[in-house]
Amino acid sequence: MPGPAATLMIEDALQAMVRKDGMVGTKYEKSKGFIPMGSHCCFGDFPTDYLPEGVKSKLKAAQRARTALLPRIKSDPGLTIPSKIQGFSWNPHLPPDEPPFAGARKRQIITASQFRNFYDRGDLPICILHGSVGGKITWKVDLERLDYHHFLPIFFEGLREKEDPYRFLAVTGTYDMLARGGPKILPVVPQLIIPMKTAFNTKDPAIICTVLKVLQTLVLSADMIGEALVPYYRQILPTFALYIGKNKNLGHLMDYAQRKRLNLGELIHETLEILEAHGGEDAFINIKYMIPTYESCSKA
Repeated sequence: MPGPAATLMIEDALQAMVRKDGMVGTKYEKSKGFIPMGSHCCFGDFPTDYLPEGVKSKLKAAQRARTALLPRIKSDPGLTIPSKIQGFSWNPHLPPDEPPFAGARKRQIITASQFRNFYDRGDLPICILHGSVGGKITWKVDLERLDYHHFLPIFFEGLREKEDPYRFLAVTGTYDMLARGGPKILPVVPQLIIPMKTAFNTKDPAIICTVLKVLQTLVLSADMIGEALVPYYRQILPTFALYIGKNKNLGHLMDYAQRKRLNLGELIHETLEILEAHGGEDAFINIKYMIPTYESCSKA
């Protein structure tokens, strides 16, 4: 049975075969500016004066795409001539035909994580174990001697990566540390909130699914972690409210991919039930405050 990181790699390969339009994968997302371009070559970046023409054209195209994704400050419709696509009339003196899209679920630009920088510098005590079935990593130090205050937030930072080997190492390393962390995980919980919130704010369904599965493992990895997360619900639950209704409406059909656990709505409900079950007596009322449509899984 492949691990969580290997499952992501298999799903990427499957989508590349199923979708013939080429609008999937890291190469496409780099061209659209969603994810960082990475280094120019295996030795780092070229000096500006020595950039090859092919690299220069790709960098310019990615920069234009990222600029188009950035939010723009729109002025009053009566002062400028907005486009029809923005939901305004062609006549700047007339009221708008329809309001513009709010963009609450629009995918955001994913910036390079600290995990990528640390791994490129060789500061992380991990490496890929090549030739292993399903994909594995090997640790250069014993996990019991690892400084969780320093390394666990860095691995959580890497959960928003979509390019391998960064994603593979971050996901696999996070699960390894949670499996063998024990009582060392609880003091680090406050430092994990910002990396999880940053990953949720990307509005990328694949990243959100990955972080939700890690969050479930985090709550179940040691005692009192569920209760320690209750004060931080206002940071991590707003994205849950946006996607809690994102389910597959298949009618009488069967979802044969349910073993992959990629249904965002079901995954959010499952995560909320785990948070409520392990969050103590104050968990439900705090979840209900952030997500009014949620109903308790333990109260009749």
